[in-house]
Amino acid sequence: MNFSVSDIIPQSFRRRGIWVVVTIFMRAILNFVGLAMLLPVLLLILDTDSVSTNPYLNRLYVLSGIPDEKWFIAAVCVAVIAVIALKCLINLLLYRAERDYTYSLYGYLSRRLYIDYHNRGLQFIKSSNSAVLSRNVNAICLTFVAGILRPAATIISETTLFLLLFVALAFYDITAAVLVIAIFLPSIWLYIRMVKGRLNDYGEAENRAQRAKARNVADTYRGYSDIEISNAFPQMLERFDRTMEEVIKMRARNATISILPQMFTEIGLAVGMAVMVIINLGIEGNRMKILFGVFAVAALRLMPSVRNIMSAWSSLRYNGFTIPIIRDARIDETDTAVEISDERFDFRKEIATEGLTFRFDDGSAPVLRNLSIKIAKGERLGIRGRSGSGKTTLFNLLLGLYEPTEGAIYIDGERLSAENRRKWQNTIGYVSQNIFLTDGTIIDNIALGVRPDKIDRASADKAIDMADLRAFTDSLPNGADTRVGECGSRLSGGQRQRIGIARALYKQADILFFDEATSSLDNATERNINEAIEELSQSNKDLTIVIIAHRDSSLDWCDRIIDIDDYE
Repeated sequence: MNFSVSDIIPQSFRRRGIWVVVTIFMRAILNFVGLAMLLPVLLLILDTDSVSTNPYLNRLYVLSGIPDEKWFIAAVCVAVIAVIALKCLINLLLYRAERDYTYSLYGYLSRRLYIDYHNRGLQFIKSSNSAVLSRNVNAICLTFVAGILRPAATIISETTLFLLLFVALAFYDITAAVLVIAIFLPSIWLYIRMVKGRLNDYGEAENRAQRAKARNVADTYRGYSDIEISNAFPQMLERFDRTMEEVIKMRARNATISILPQMFTEIGLAVGMAVMVIINLGIEGNRMKILFGVFAVAALRLMPSVRNIMSAWSSLRYNGFTIPIIRDARIDETDTAVEISDERFDFRKEIATEGLTFRFDDGSAPVLRNLSIKIAKGERLGIRGRSGSGKTTLFNLLLGLYEPTEGAIYIDGERLSAENRRKWQNTIGYVSQNIFLTDGTIIDNIALGVRPDKIDRASADKAIDMADLRAFTDSLPNGADTRVGECGSRLSGGQRQRIGIARALYKQADILFFDEATSSLDNATERNINEAIEELSQSNKDLTIVIIAHRDSSLDWCDRIIDIDDYE
């Protein structure tokens, strides 16, 4: 797997990343200084005469001007404590810079991924799984910064400290330095050889299981009624258990691997100390004690460093699956400017399609082929056709949700394009068969996309009256401020459709598109909704209405009806 992330990190974060790398090296140097500060204390413990015998301590003692050795030793201890405390404080400040960088990057990447998936359009959304996309946006970016970038920083910091300690130890005693290398480097090499391939496989296997689990949970709650009536929950639970078992198995294996670094380093430390004792058997006096003490301090500090390096490398391998997911989002190419505009088309004449052809990205046969129609302003146009003939696809093209494979759509002679799509969509209203409702209030859903404090209550009340919702809202304790539940679960089908109509009316759309908006309703409710639509048309002759209906009777009031089957 390619662990290069330079193409994932945005340009602005790359510049900040240089400073973060500097802080990582600075922290490693500070950790080295903190360890070096312990050496005078170690010498004073192992050799009580070191103030006189050690040239460095003796010179410091003379320069200090302290007349008594005991006071000098106390002063050295206080100074060591002060320096280490200062080192820890500076280390904390430097770590905050790293922390802020990684979590800022997490927020940036997650937002970019969210925008990128949105910008890919309806065809991409329909061909993907919403639960998987949600998990990518919410979890994958966090896993990337916590499981890839932070371990990479750990490897850089701990490797730098390792090298600094090795160089310092080599200056003091080359035998001890070589022994450190001989102990810890083989441990790292052996660990990598043992687990390298497994960690990639475990990480990817867990990701697949997590995605399947997310899909299963989302499907269970989204299709609760059908699942319950069909007694399908045991099967859904079986799938859940199967994927959860896979997740637990992969996590358990990774947890087992994660304790190996500690075992390797502890065994290596024990071997190193034993070898050091054997090497120094012939050395008399304090020389052996000091050498052994220096080696022990260095090895004990290197042991967590080596362990951290191995654990960080494991995290890189295990979480490597996040890299292609984020890379696929083309983060640097994503336009983060979300268009906020209330500009509208001054619709005066007609909508026209010329040679409109559309096929999905999977290379299947065209759904629509060479379709040319005109819809005049104020016209009430009905569209019918057999199931699968492309009626909804035509709507998605007219709504600007799909881009034509061939041909074009014109509004008063101006071609519909990505540049004016927002302007066109501000002009139209859309009522689908399955009205989208947020888990908010009725009025929030009528004024969808408008901040609650910016809602025009008078316009909303007018839309409620025109959509024949007044009797319903007046019957509720909180009126139009009553919450509708997830996906409008507290509402009937007719009430949801009327909210959809009220939404289009609140928007004061010039063109209304109804995509089989009454197909899931009972006859009486369908008749009432159709009558409401017809009354809207009668009261506003300039309002253009395009409607798809599954029953010809629902199109009786239209000025013109086209059969899309005739255009194949």
